[in-house]
Amino acid sequence: MEKQTSNDPLHGVTLKVILEKLVDFYGFDTLGELIKIKCFTENPSIKSSLTFLRKTDWARKKVEQLYVNSLSKFDSL
Repeated sequence: MEKQTSNDPLHGVTLKVILEKLVDFYGFDTLGELIKIKCFTENPSIKSSLTFLRKTDWARKKVEQLYVNSLSKFDSL
């Protein structure tokens, strides 16, 4: 049998890794402008943001979409 590889860019990537890459690339200030949620604008931290994103599906989806849209920018560094 052949192993099938996933075309999903989120496959095997944890929410923590996604958030860390976005924060490293954009910083919390820009991230808060791109996705208007309190965990990015008021006393932001990776830990508090992860807690919120794990509980809030719509916000997690926005973060995942920004990550997918930003993948080409990450590769150009």
